[in-house]
Amino acid sequence: MEVLSPTAYVILGMVRGEPRSGYEIKAMVDETTRFFWAASYGQIYPELKRLSEAGLLAGVDSPTGGRKRTVYEITADGEEELKAWLRQPPQTYEMREEGLLKLFFADALPREEAVEIVRSMRAHRLAANAQLRAMEPFAAEKDDPFPLLVLRGGLEFTEWFADWCRRMEEQILAAVPEKRSS
Repeated sequence: MEVLSPTAYVILGMVRGEPRSGYEIKAMVDETTRFFWAASYGQIYPELKRLSEAGLLAGVDSPTGGRKRTVYEITADGEEELKAWLRQPPQTYEMREEGLLKLFFADALPREEAVEIVRSMRAHRLAANAQLRAMEPFAAEKDDPFPLLVLRGGLEFTEWFADWCRRMEEQILAAVPEKRSS
């Protein structure tokens, strides 16, 4: 079997508990893993097709409101593939933060504009932290402790990152000359 993408494992994990349509999988991703692993419709639907063709998912047509809708459930082979992947150490670490990329090249900007990059990142992290805080009571109600553990990790990370941004703002203001060419 070909090597599966991380998105494929997201899908297998999302349908493990109950069958879901592509739309429902995307909604679950947006409610849960998007803070650390997002997936678009453009990733989900091709993966659903590949996973079905590989026998890891079974699609069942389910008419709703006059439209055909395919609901996917994990197969025994899919369950085994998911468990095998879970037992392996993580193979990738990817942190993609556009603000950090911009900050890397911020020497092209005047100091105040460079500081604004950091302020924007901090505001974004504080907003993400508020969203995670709002989810915490719902995650705490579930019988499964692992989503709550990941959520708490997300809370700690967003708090740390927001504080790091605050410190970077102070350092930029203290160390970078005010007048630079733009």
